[in-house]
Amino acid sequence: MSVDLNGIGPGQVNTTRTTADKATGSQSTPSTAGEQAKAQSTAARGDNVSLSNQAKNLKHLEQKLGDYPEMDDDRIAQIRAALEDGTYKIDAEKLAQKMLEMDKSIFG
Repeated sequence: MSVDLNGIGPGQVNTTRTTADKATGSQSTPSTAGEQAKAQSTAARGDNVSLSNQAKNLKHLEQKLGDYPEMDDDRIAQIRAALEDGTYKIDAEKLAQKMLEMDKSIFG
């Protein structure tokens, strides 16, 4: 699968070398190229990744949250029934307080 970035396809890759590249390229010998490949493979083996405790805790929390359903179907059914019956009451003070808390958490 090829990726087209800004209209550049696999046949349109810029392979022009700068004068600095040409100067160093003409001086390289097979042994230099072999040494470079060896250094790259050694560096690749030496790379490792370790996660901080905070990252591990976040991953654990994410897994725990994945166990909970995204929506509480029972609560949705209760609200829907109350709306149909006309018995659903909105506490304007509580709603306003929640809106202020959300505004404060976003804008400080």
